Amino acid sequence: QVQLVESGGGLVQPGGSLTLSCVVSRSIFTIYTMGWYRQVTGKERELVAEITPGSSTNYADSVKGRFTISRDSAKKTVYLQMNSLKPEDTAVYYCGAALRGVYNYWGQGTQVTVSS
Repeated sequence: QVQLVESGGGLVQPGGSLTLSCVVSRSIFTIYTMGWYRQVTGKERELVAEITPGSSTNYADSVKGRFTISRDSAKKTVYLQMNSLKPEDTAVYYCGAALRGVYNYWGQGTQVTVSS
């Protein structure tokens, strides 16, 4: 089993920045793709960014150039740096771990609200 715990969400004004963190219970970065997803009530969960074991990254078009995913293997932590936040970035953000393209593990989510 793998446990994921997100933190760092909150209320921020448009144009502001937040950094989300996801602490993982085991060292899995060499095997699992790690991703950040987000979900708005009534809508499907959508991919925001992911990073593969080989360190390749993939971003949703809506966040390219504004968000950066990274990881620290020693700290077993995945980060999502979010800059130039917009009201449409408001959502619950989830950290996930995928093996062979299937997300098997999820965190509990952290709320991000972008509002003036």
